[in-house]
Amino acid sequence: MSETQSEGPQPTNPPPPQRGWNAFKNHVSSHKIDVALWATRLATIFFTIGFMLPIFGNPYQSYYKALMANAATSALRLHQRLPQVHFTMEFFYQFLLEDSAHYLFFSLIFLYSAPITFVLLPVVLFACLHFASYSLTLLDTLGQNSWWGARLLISLVEFQSRNILRMVAFNEIFLMPFSITMIFAGKTTILTPFLYYRFLGLRYSSRRNPYCRTMFHELKLAMDTLAYSPKCPGLVKNVIYKAIGFVSNLAPATQAQ
Repeated sequence: MSETQSEGPQPTNPPPPQRGWNAFKNHVSSHKIDVALWATRLATIFFTIGFMLPIFGNPYQSYYKALMANAATSALRLHQRLPQVHFTMEFFYQFLLEDSAHYLFFSLIFLYSAPITFVLLPVVLFACLHFASYSLTLLDTLGQNSWWGARLLISLVEFQSRNILRMVAFNEIFLMPFSITMIFAGKTTILTPFLYYRFLGLRYSSRRNPYCRTMFHELKLAMDTLAYSPKCPGLVKNVIYKAIGFVSNLAPATQAQ
């Protein structure tokens, strides 16, 4: 018996994955919710641009459409994370732990107020980040060398993902005092800061996104450094320490991460 016959059948390598428009169509048909999320994030980006650069029609309508597109994204993501709805307190607590629920709440808070540019900033930054990530997946179904220009832009977005998330967290914090000042400008109601405080508490306690807690900590360190400086007047130093104590008392309790 020859050496080849004694070894038995040789293992065969799996065929390479298919690439091209047929693979793209198959991916879309088998990942309908993911593709719908990609489309709603694209709509968020499109309507935000329409609000910033009013060349597509009424900018006020674009503002509210961007928030509604973000609400649709959050609802679809919640459907993925919590497909079965139960009318129990346990499900409600699980619902509040989801980041998608936070931004669904965010959209509803500002959907009934006057347009505020800073409100759309965290919405569009999240949309750009996740839109770029899934766009790369879609381009991979077409082929590794397809649309190299789009791949370059996506790589730039993903390379800056940490800075984008930090910017989102800073904007979430900044919107708290800003929403209070907007009461006097007539753009929000007195109820808005109270609702937004609940949203910010949820973001601070997020299990999957620690950037809000991180930014609070970094801001506290920066203010401590400022107050500790010998050039800082005593009155300003007292104000800073009182402000730090006040904000620290408002921070929700969090489990060890």
